[in-house]
Amino acid sequence: MPDVRDDEQRPRDITFHSTVRADRLRFTAPPRTAVRFPGTGERASLSRSDRTNLPDTVEPDVDYRDVTVHYRQETGMRKPRASASD
Repeated sequence: MPDVRDDEQRPRDITFHSTVRADRLRFTAPPRTAVRFPGTGERASLSRSDRTNLPDTVEPDVDYRDVTVHYRQETGMRKPRASASD
């Protein structure tokens, strides 16, 4: 999935933002995560999390304190490119 940064190509059809906070967070096993954008048609998609006091790779049985995760997921259909005959 491409990480689209150009504002003209930025996904705009569906946007989901969330914020999760925890005083204490502990994982008993490494989490398994996946983000999918199924369907047909060419689209630009973005999935990103910004974390405070939580590393990208968490360790089992470690207490993480004062955790904040801001998550953003966006997807949108790309505009068809103009053909040479247009």
